[in-house]
Amino acid sequence: KANIHQAGEESVEHSGHLKFFSALFYAGSSFLITVVNKTMISAVLHYFPPDLLPSSQMFTTVVVLYAAKMIKTVQFQDFDRSVLIKIFPLPLLYVGNHITGLASTKKLSLPMFTVLRKFTILMTMILEVYILRKRFPKRLVYSVMAIVFGAMVAASSDLAFDVQGYTFILFNDAFTAASNVYTKKNLGTEGLGKYGVLFYNALIIIVPTILASAFTGDLHKAVEFADWVKAPFVFSFLMSCFMGFVLMYSIVLCSYYNSALTTTIVGAIKNVAVAYIGIFVGGDYLFSWLNFIGLSICMSGGLAYSFFTFSTKTPPRTTEAAHELKIHIPQEPQRTL
Repeated sequence: KANIHQAGEESVEHSGHLKFFSALFYAGSSFLITVVNKTMISAVLHYFPPDLLPSSQMFTTVVVLYAAKMIKTVQFQDFDRSVLIKIFPLPLLYVGNHITGLASTKKLSLPMFTVLRKFTILMTMILEVYILRKRFPKRLVYSVMAIVFGAMVAASSDLAFDVQGYTFILFNDAFTAASNVYTKKNLGTEGLGKYGVLFYNALIIIVPTILASAFTGDLHKAVEFADWVKAPFVFSFLMSCFMGFVLMYSIVLCSYYNSALTTTIVGAIKNVAVAYIGIFVGGDYLFSWLNFIGLSICMSGGLAYSFFTFSTKTPPRTTEAAHELKIHIPQEPQRTL
């Protein structure tokens, strides 16, 4: 609990410029990797095992941060047994996030992908209530409900309905929300910091993911892949690896300077632009009025949510209680997550 409190205090002490630019960096990175992965998986990497991309991105992260540590550009603690306890359960959440994210990107059109990602906001609020013991003003709760309602309206008219794709995206929402909350929680852990969280999370993930790829035969398929000698494939593969590292770093950076909920809100703001762009660009959007109205409701809720979050100063504790939506959490025995 002390670590959570400490992490929360850090975000308050940071300047507004650091908060804004870290959020902007995350929004740009999230947009770019969505486009890159969509293009690669649909075209260039059509015959390349996509499950190997997370491993490659994690390997890139480890190499870059280890090199930075060696030249003393960044600092974080050396590995010992305590690291495994400090970093848990982030590695498991990141694996689930990457796998379901790639699968849902392949299955769904870009606009529908961004619409269903709105459920991450609701899931983040719920997890912050139960894990970080936070309470939220009613106006934020109502804004979230508007976002979710709009997403449901938009999704109900999806003529390209894909049960498997929708299942993947909802799991991806849950993994993303949990990753954001536990990232913020672990950033306050002594000895790790933002670089340690990112480095050891990636380091722990690499070995089991590579072993899993070898067991399924994907590693052999990747080694034997014929396009390794083709420049377009190599460029696309390296771009995906680099953007995977940039995205993970931007998430940690945004969570470090802001809150888990703010990180999720930034993702929603990015989705506002992507969804509307996808209506006119990309060619895979199936227009219907119900879908368009749902998008508009969803995005209006997202803009209201963003306005209330970024423009309203936190009131004193004594007056805040009168405006909060109180959520009763029954006392339970301590559970291991």
